[in-house]
Amino acid sequence: MSILTKLKCITVDVTGTLMAYKGELGDYYCMAAKSIGLPCPDYKRMHDGFKIAYTEMAKKYPCFGHAEKMPNIVWWKTCVRNSFVQAGYDFDEETFEKIFRRIYSTFGSSAPYTVFRDSQPFLRWLRSEGVIVGLVSNAEYRYPDVILPALGLNEGSEWDFGVFSGLVGVEKPNPKIYQIALERAGNIAPEETLHIGDSMRKDYAPAKSIGMHAILLDRFKTPDAEDWKKSGATVLPDLVAAREWLTAEP
Repeated sequence: MSILTKLKCITVDVTGTLMAYKGELGDYYCMAAKSIGLPCPDYKRMHDGFKIAYTEMAKKYPCFGHAEKMPNIVWWKTCVRNSFVQAGYDFDEETFEKIFRRIYSTFGSSAPYTVFRDSQPFLRWLRSEGVIVGLVSNAEYRYPDVILPALGLNEGSEWDFGVFSGLVGVEKPNPKIYQIALERAGNIAPEETLHIGDSMRKDYAPAKSIGMHAILLDRFKTPDAEDWKKSGATVLPDLVAAREWLTAEP
């Protein structure tokens, strides 16, 4: 009997597993600045500034400000403003508002993302096999409401339920986000569930810690993949390989 026959539910990470960012962060900040007649900010400074600002915001107001009931747009406005400040750009309020509006709307659309070619077929195949499909992601409400549908990944055709950190107030690597997923799936037992992701720390380890099965995808040939394999993890290159692994007879 194949592994698939023993599973009732498969949960899948989103960014890095089903889709990826297109281009660099600096591309979108540059477009926003150019749209109001300003020169491009320095890419490296902008990237480094964003990393610092995002890390600080995630620490101070985790899950996109869920506990504080902070509006999503306020969380991102603070993060983007701090990104520019960290990079050495301090715009007046009117100028920043114009830049921010462009950035916020861009990242709330399908424009900066690309779906891997095997994602939609894999999810649809799982559901056709009677498997309940869940998405588990450190993401905010625009993912399920706007971004994923715009990319052709819809609730009801590609996935059955989603657990998004900005909506539930728990984020990876906290194992509780996986327990919430099991509840959403209909209180399915962890040993009848598999999680697929691209991070040992955020996906594989916490899912395994509550008794779920787990595998890792290495789409970008990360140097860490060798260590993942040495630790005993199943590491596959893509979802085509995942389908073969799931259906292989022992």
